[in-house]
Amino acid sequence: MNQHAEPPRRGAPARTSGPQGTQLFSAEELRRHSASGPHYDALDRASANRPVLQGVGESMEGKRFSLRSGRQTIGRHEDSDIVIDDLSVSSSHAWIMNQNGHYVIMNTLSTNGTFVNDQRVHDAVLKHGDRIRFGQAEFVFRTRESGPLGGMRTLRILLGVAAAGGLAALAWWLYTH
Repeated sequence: MNQHAEPPRRGAPARTSGPQGTQLFSAEELRRHSASGPHYDALDRASANRPVLQGVGESMEGKRFSLRSGRQTIGRHEDSDIVIDDLSVSSSHAWIMNQNGHYVIMNTLSTNGTFVNDQRVHDAVLKHGDRIRFGQAEFVFRTRESGPLGGMRTLRILLGVAAAGGLAALAWWLYTH
């Protein structure tokens, strides 16, 4: 057994390790992975120019990774661009890259696979709202904010336009009187 792996729980079957020291999980264990609603972080806003991987579920909630141009490595190894500290994630699990304005996810021979919307993939073009899973670590690909923060941005824009219009009307009234 891998020296970094946790010992099995009492009564649980012993797990074996994959080629990179990754814990092996059955397809049923991966399917049982539960997800809760997304967590929003106003300091790291998603946009089409700077999408984010937003963690969901107990183990990843609150984690958010901004994506940049070029290729980023995803894995458990500390040298990865996006480090996911989860034993179901291989040390070098996947790549995510911007190809001509489209983000593509590519599995790099991971033990537990890379999934997009519950379909195991070797590579896939991502779109807003896609659910991505590396082993048991689950994320949502976001190119824009939704929910309360997205609505607040729209409200701020409308208030700014209304204020500018009000200032223009006041200036006109002062000029004509």
